[in-house]
Amino acid sequence: MKRHALIFDLGLALPALAFLLAFFLVPMVELAIVGGSGANGIAEYFTLATNPRHFRVMVATLVLSILVTLATLAIATTVGLFLARNVFPGRAVLLSMLTLPLAFPGVVVGFLIIILAGRQGLLNTMSQAVGGGRVVFAYSMVGLFLGYLYFSIPRVLLTVMAGVEKLDPQVVEAARSLGASPFQVLRDVTLPALKPALIASGAVAFATAMGAFGTAFTLATDIDVLPMLIYTEFTLQANFATAAALSIVLGLVTWLVLVVARSFAGTTVAAAG
Repeated sequence: MKRHALIFDLGLALPALAFLLAFFLVPMVELAIVGGSGANGIAEYFTLATNPRHFRVMVATLVLSILVTLATLAIATTVGLFLARNVFPGRAVLLSMLTLPLAFPGVVVGFLIIILAGRQGLLNTMSQAVGGGRVVFAYSMVGLFLGYLYFSIPRVLLTVMAGVEKLDPQVVEAARSLGASPFQVLRDVTLPALKPALIASGAVAFATAMGAFGTAFTLATDIDVLPMLIYTEFTLQANFATAAALSIVLGLVTWLVLVVARSFAGTTVAAAG
């Protein structure tokens, strides 16, 4: 009987093993081999430290991803607490609108930013109509920041709302009955209880911002981030070794952040991803 159960379990595992081999292990091994096959050999993997431009792009990508993560956590936590604690007419419609960006690919998000803050965008048109100066920031890091923020908020919002709904209301009421102010309840009760959810969703927001390509590609007039650098090395320079090495390094940095977040937040990181 145990033998039959073991065979059955192995049968269930075969699709996962086949997927892991075909779409992860084999491509990653090949990518690692290509990364070390250039003129610099294994030293290609240290190009982020030895090449000034590559180092600058990596720092810019990290800073952008960190800022997007912090802004996303602040906005989504505030909105999530409000929506999870209040029921009002139109709440479902508002929530569906806030999560709508999940349905948009990065190219569409980039196009929306251009419509808002491009050369012919809404803000620039309104500014010039009232005699103001040009307002164009879609093709810069500011535009990319807004684009990443746009599609990061729904991911964090849903996780925060799920965490708030699991909070024990009796603990909150106990804190209030002891004289705690709303801010003290938030600081000492709510946020500590939401810590795993915030770490998990923040890690996912960071990883998404680090590797997002479609939005950067749409807005890439004056934008230098790591996914765009990999793209230009691969397509314009035909430098496969550098592109592969940068891809491996980008993946390792993102993976490391997810591992650290998982160690602090438990299994919620996997759930949030």
